[in-house]
Amino acid sequence: MDAQTILFYVFALITVFAALRVVTARSAVHAVLHLVLTFVSAACIWMLMKAEFLAIVLVLVYVGAVMVLFLFVVMMLDLKIDATRQGFWGNLPVAALVGVVIVLELAAVIVHSFSGVKGGDAPRLPEGYSNTEALGKLIYTDFIYPFEIAGVILLIAMVAAIALTLRKRKDTRYNDPSVAVRTKAADRLKMIKMPAVTSADTTDKP
Repeated sequence: MDAQTILFYVFALITVFAALRVVTARSAVHAVLHLVLTFVSAACIWMLMKAEFLAIVLVLVYVGAVMVLFLFVVMMLDLKIDATRQGFWGNLPVAALVGVVIVLELAAVIVHSFSGVKGGDAPRLPEGYSNTEALGKLIYTDFIYPFEIAGVILLIAMVAAIALTLRKRKDTRYNDPSVAVRTKAADRLKMIKMPAVTSADTTDKP
């Protein structure tokens, strides 16, 4: 067993453990932090598979942006985890059975497809080969339509989420741009006339 295989099993065990802690941690902050650990471990596995671009994107996009946003939201919302965990143990047997079936199916596919395949059987890459360039060519040539369709679906989902959560609250101040544009100078400043006050008037007062 070489060093690459040992590292693969180490990162795989860390990924599985962190994924389990995501759903079993009692604190929402701890669950988010374990999810960050899951992404980083998965990125390390991709690095072992020489998929450096995907590993860097996973760390920068999900760990560096999305998960930090999730962590801030969880810390600010003060989520009631106890209420969401009601009925967890009652559904655990069914969830465990489904999980075991999924693991067995994946293991059967992997064993059937990759049994007897060794790392040395992979074709040697030419000089100056870049997996990032190869991935870009595949995305924008052979898979351009699925890529564009996925982008449109994600855009629709984002717009729908914003539309569903956009509500006018009474405790927030709202500025209507159309009203601000139609506002004139006379509406902002009101000139009034007052009698002039001289120094003699002020000295006569006791």
